Amino acid sequence: MSNARVISVSRDERHRFSKPSREEITLVEGLGVEGDAHFGATVQHLFDKRRGPQRPNLRQVHLIHEELFDEVTADVAPGDLGENVTTSGIDLLGLPRGARLRLGDDAVVEVTGLRNPCTKIDRLEAGLMKQLVTRDAAGTLMQKTGVMAIVLTGGVVRPGDAIEVELPAQPREALRAV
Repeated sequence: MSNARVISVSRDERHRFSKPSREEITLVEGLGVEGDAHFGATVQHLFDKRRGPQRPNLRQVHLIHEELFDEVTADVAPGDLGENVTTSGIDLLGLPRGARLRLGDDAVVEVTGLRNPCTKIDRLEAGLMKQLVTRDAAGTLMQKTGVMAIVLTGGVVRPGDAIEVELPAQPREALRAV
């Protein structure tokens, strides 16, 4: 996975669906993306916060693979699906829970699970949700809306930064929605 790279970084201080691209973002250990609406040690996602505001924030950083944009008929660009980091050259959805990603020189995030897609996806473009949440030939639900992670080591992340992957020890746990 030596070709894995950060394509774009995004953040938004308000709870909006899409996030504007930035020249860089700063990840803060245990809190997430500095200046982002989801920054915090406890859950910040508005829907989840109503269900249990003191739960740990397992959704500090949202990552999506750029290759997804080629799979859908919608005109989708980095940040449009609310991700903080758009990647290339890495199978994010195939990673196990606990995989660690070094983003650039210093930042390290740990994958906690799949992004749980929301109905706002269809507000971006009608029918997009059906392209991002599908079933395979065996009938297994496939959620293609990226992965969520927590920040283990802070640092600045920029487009063009390399991504290194460290897999957890066996047995590995498949990702599920968080």
